Amino acid sequence: MDGHDDDRGGTAATADPHYRALALQSRCDAVNTLGAGEARAAIARGIARVRAEAAASIAFIGPDVRLVVLPEYLFTGFPMGDTVPGWAAKAALAPDGPEYEALGAIARDLGIHLAGNAYETDRHFPGLYFQASFVVGPSGDVVLRYRRLHSMFAPTPYDVWDRYLDVYGIDGVLPVARTPLGNLAAVASEEILYPELARALMMRGAEVLCHSTSEAGSPRPTAKSVARLARAAENLAYVVSANTAGITGIAIPGNSTDGMSQIVDFTGSVLAEAGPGESMVAHAELDLAALRRHRRRPGMGNLPARGKPGLWAAEYARAEGERPNGLASGAPPDRAWFARRQAETLERLLKAGVIT
Repeated sequence: MDGHDDDRGGTAATADPHYRALALQSRCDAVNTLGAGEARAAIARGIARVRAEAAASIAFIGPDVRLVVLPEYLFTGFPMGDTVPGWAAKAALAPDGPEYEALGAIARDLGIHLAGNAYETDRHFPGLYFQASFVVGPSGDVVLRYRRLHSMFAPTPYDVWDRYLDVYGIDGVLPVARTPLGNLAAVASEEILYPELARALMMRGAEVLCHSTSEAGSPRPTAKSVARLARAAENLAYVVSANTAGITGIAIPGNSTDGMSQIVDFTGSVLAEAGPGESMVAHAELDLAALRRHRRRPGMGNLPARGKPGLWAAEYARAEGERPNGLASGAPPDRAWFARRQAETLERLLKAGVIT
């Protein structure tokens, strides 16, 4: 598994003290109604469009843009109507495939770290796909690859847990990339609602959470917009969150997932936020030196230093939720399997008295 450690040489000692990050709010062209060949052509067009948008945005904002975060499943949309093997064949990227080569060329040519999200195959788990958040460094190499752990309708590493740990180890499950831009980690979409994930990444050193999302845009606070502020403040971390600028090609109203790309600082303050539509407005300076001073500063606001992980580890060990290895047989599930899994989990929570 790529990317627990560094950017081919970047360390905390050589980190840039400050640079500008951009949450690039871009349109998603879904491939659901396309055949496999048409879908691959559409993905290639989407990557080319992102190249142009990123280059133009950096030229306008300035050369200190060093980190660009893209929205969730930007090049494909999400599976709706396809089987698991069908979506894998149509829309999942191979880790060594041409799409990652093209993304690497963007990062290399623009001299940036490029973070994004895509569905991805894995030769160790044929017939399945995972939703992956990635960071490509300016070398063109993938320096971080995180597979989403919480997903309602897609396979996750937890569904093949024992085998996944055998292949990649826990560092491959919760990777943190030590780069000249600080310690980068990824949180996918609604996973911003799970405080345990962001806290685990922070405990592994994460300073910047790259949040690729495709979520409902609203002038009112949403669960995810509130969670972004909370995850930043409670972990003393930056959150760079890129939302889609709408989704075309599916029946869901196209502008439902539009706007609200944000950059949040380590106190939970919003530094920049985009309105609706394709936008480069969500960009801001990230000051690593200030973040590190804040993390070293004693006081009531230093929540990581006041945590009690041993206490909560014991309490969580008593709890019952989703069980691991539900797909350990290796057989691709039908779509109904995901609903059955949740129903079974709810039944266990009812029996345990967690919910009534």
